[in-house]
Amino acid sequence: MTIDDFSADSPSPSRAKTAFSVVSAEGKRDEKFENTLRPKDFKNYIGQSEVKENMKVFVAAAKKRGESLDHALFYGPPGLGKTTLATILATEMGANLRITSGPAMEKPGDLAAILTNLKPHDFLFIDEIHRLRLPVEEILYTAMEDFAIDLVVGKGPSARTMRIDVPPFTLLGATTRASLLSSPLRDRFGHVEKLRFYEPDEIQKIIERSAKILNVTLEPEAAKLLSECARRTPRIANRLLRRIRDFAQIQHAGVITLPVAEQSLGHLSIDSIGLDHADQEYLTVLCEKFQGGPAGLSTISAAIGEDEQTLEDMIEPFLIREGLLQKTPRGRMVTLQAWKHLGLTPPAKSASLF
Repeated sequence: MTIDDFSADSPSPSRAKTAFSVVSAEGKRDEKFENTLRPKDFKNYIGQSEVKENMKVFVAAAKKRGESLDHALFYGPPGLGKTTLATILATEMGANLRITSGPAMEKPGDLAAILTNLKPHDFLFIDEIHRLRLPVEEILYTAMEDFAIDLVVGKGPSARTMRIDVPPFTLLGATTRASLLSSPLRDRFGHVEKLRFYEPDEIQKIIERSAKILNVTLEPEAAKLLSECARRTPRIANRLLRRIRDFAQIQHAGVITLPVAEQSLGHLSIDSIGLDHADQEYLTVLCEKFQGGPAGLSTISAAIGEDEQTLEDMIEPFLIREGLLQKTPRGRMVTLQAWKHLGLTPPAKSASLF
């Protein structure tokens, strides 16, 4: 990376303003909603007990030594609290948190500008860190280990290397696809933590806490139902709560009872275990048109009228995790549990397989 690249690639205020101007009003409301419900300390952070206890020890040790927290990588499916955990760590350490994402840093100068503007012991959070470009990623190597970045000054025979020190900082990385991180980058993290899916009782506590913050009257039975429909993911739980709150305020005097929750979930086409319309259609088509399978992905895609990549990325993972779908060498097959959940009777040839 040359010194010219550093200055030319650094995002100007006008460029930054243009980039943020395309954010929709709905997106801003969603972000404000999430930030309102996001816990600010370990005490209010529900779930992820093993990760939480480990990080509490590491934070206490770093504070006792007067050092920066070691770099940490959090990975797992979306919506499990990686950004929330980063915010809590910065708060517990009494440091500032700078947030960016891998796709946002297109050139080495974008990252270099951020690193040189950090203050001692600041936290830099990079979401979707696996999507960093290789030239950008290479700057992180020396920055993480030696707290310095190397620049090439000049060109040709007169070119020389100049090292610029950056303040001691903590890099927090978050990714949904840890396998896509290069080994040199992954190995430089002192803490690598996997975030797991939540248990229904943990989700219920999160929903009840969110309802109190939003000043919504929520009966325990309704909270339990919502927790069972939230796919064991806090982000989905809070999204459901917001939608049910809308129905309750407009149609039911603002109180979320069990009948109100059931009726509202029906309007949203969400069943008792969290399957939405697309999930139900996938299983129904596979059962009724293909006798439960096996059927190829392209065949199912044509029958539903949905893109194959959408089926693989958005629909099938949850169905497989819940034991409703199997991937076999011959194609996709529904399980006996799926037949029972849909209230359908499997054909004789399929029933003999279970």
